[in-house]
Amino acid sequence: MTPNAAPAPAGAGRRTFLASTAAAVVAVAGGTPLLSACGASGSGKDGGSSSDKGAKELLPAYVANDVVTPDIPAKNGSAVGFTAELDLAALRTSVPEKLGKGNEVTVMSPFWGSPPKQDNAYYRAMNDLTGVDVVWQNQDGNTYDQKLGAVLASSAIPDVVVIPGWNMGGKIPTAITNKFADLGPYLSGDKVKDYPNLAAVPTDAWRRCIIGGKLRGLPMPSSYVPNNVPFYRQDVFDEEGYEVPRSCAEFEDLCKEITRPAAKRWACLDMKWTAFSAFGVLSGGEKPLAWNLVDGKLVHRTETDEFLEALEWTRKLFAAGYVHPDAELGKNSPDAGPKFAAGEFLIYNQDISQWWSRTAEQATQNPDFKIWGMDFFGHDGGDPVLWATQPANIFAFVSEKASEAVVRDVLAVANVTAAPYGTKEYMAVNYGVEGTHYTVKDGVPAKTDQGNNEVMNAFMMIAGPTATIAHPDFPEVAEAQVRWQQRMGAFTRKSSFYGQMITEPSRWADLGNDFEQLEDDIVRGRKKVSDMQQAVSEWRSRGGDELRDWYRKLLDENGSAAG
Repeated sequence: MTPNAAPAPAGAGRRTFLASTAAAVVAVAGGTPLLSACGASGSGKDGGSSSDKGAKELLPAYVANDVVTPDIPAKNGSAVGFTAELDLAALRTSVPEKLGKGNEVTVMSPFWGSPPKQDNAYYRAMNDLTGVDVVWQNQDGNTYDQKLGAVLASSAIPDVVVIPGWNMGGKIPTAITNKFADLGPYLSGDKVKDYPNLAAVPTDAWRRCIIGGKLRGLPMPSSYVPNNVPFYRQDVFDEEGYEVPRSCAEFEDLCKEITRPAAKRWACLDMKWTAFSAFGVLSGGEKPLAWNLVDGKLVHRTETDEFLEALEWTRKLFAAGYVHPDAELGKNSPDAGPKFAAGEFLIYNQDISQWWSRTAEQATQNPDFKIWGMDFFGHDGGDPVLWATQPANIFAFVSEKASEAVVRDVLAVANVTAAPYGTKEYMAVNYGVEGTHYTVKDGVPAKTDQGNNEVMNAFMMIAGPTATIAHPDFPEVAEAQVRWQQRMGAFTRKSSFYGQMITEPSRWADLGNDFEQLEDDIVRGRKKVSDMQQAVSEWRSRGGDELRDWYRKLLDENGSAAG
């Protein structure tokens, strides 16, 4: 079946949103990878944190859902996994009676693709299932921040507004605090038990939804294990006798063995994100995660020796000629599929969702093709030090002007969309109506043309279940993904601001924006590592040290959510 949202790769954000998830990743034959994550932030002031000292009183009680038992339980921060064939007759019911009371609820949400007409079979079926008349105001996801700002600045705010974490800049957090409802009276503590599927949402995801001292968001959870996987062509490795490397030195030796430009074969693409993991560099996926308390001092990722060493090592791969020419020009894995399948390069790093998508792409035309994921290695051959991503990155908020009846109908919808994999509700949310939107053959669901047109990123944006991975068409991939997360989760640490949604003061909003381009220039030999050291020095003097003091005050006042 299909997943909740896949999280975007660290440092990639909205650019690879649809390819990624959430949270955890699940996709299936004939379907589109969906989404799962959530968050919240802001304090109503110029910058703030979601980790208030009173957060425990605001958080919903956690009650595990026993409606469906996963084939592979979560471990070390992983998603849960399902590997069995889909049996429609065995689907469970997680919402035995409609909680909706028939109110009309307007929802504004980002949409990637061509939105279907409001009166379509999928929307009608979902409205009947939830007992709520949901009216969609879908907006182009690529320009959503512009529309969002205009709507939140007006007095005409829809009942529900979906806001991805990457759209939380500028004045958006303040608007959230001022214009969206406190859901605590409906969900905090044992109140959430009125909505059992929401009660089964992990606590870390809910913590990201505390904004301005109140519980304001509905989350789509995701695994916190780093989701950027070093992929390789296992079929070619087996044929050529290549060994999977366990250190940076072994990786270089392997690249030298693979690379044969005359035969139009190179070892890899840009391996910067793998290098960051090999050298234990703090996460670059969200600004607060780049800080960590070390020996009593807050340190930014760019100030560490590990950061510079990772750039220097990646630079060596480029300088030695091991990297495909496309990556030299700045192209990377979003365009990688055909050339990876053709064997022009054998290794690249990208979001974990590509484990399934690349497999599915080649299944019929290239049956010998096999993509697999390397385990991260420590640069010296020891265990890696990995840093957690956020447990949720997309939110749904309810207008403060909504009546109690409308709020409860929104929660009724969310209780359906948060239904776990293996339930009738999950199937309806992610696949629509059997025979109309999908068919099932040999235990594998496949969307029809109508399903691909109508059952897209709509209802699943309102809330999601715990991070889930399931591919009935390629169960071996689903198991491999979860097992990879579990192994890597054992080496994953939580930095000081893990689990918080923090909005930096606007005066520092653009402070570190040039770092990523400089990273890319350094690894491609256009700049030197010393240029990064100079840039970090200038960053400190232009506000980096003041920003450090600001974060330290947050930490002292609110504590850390990292366990």
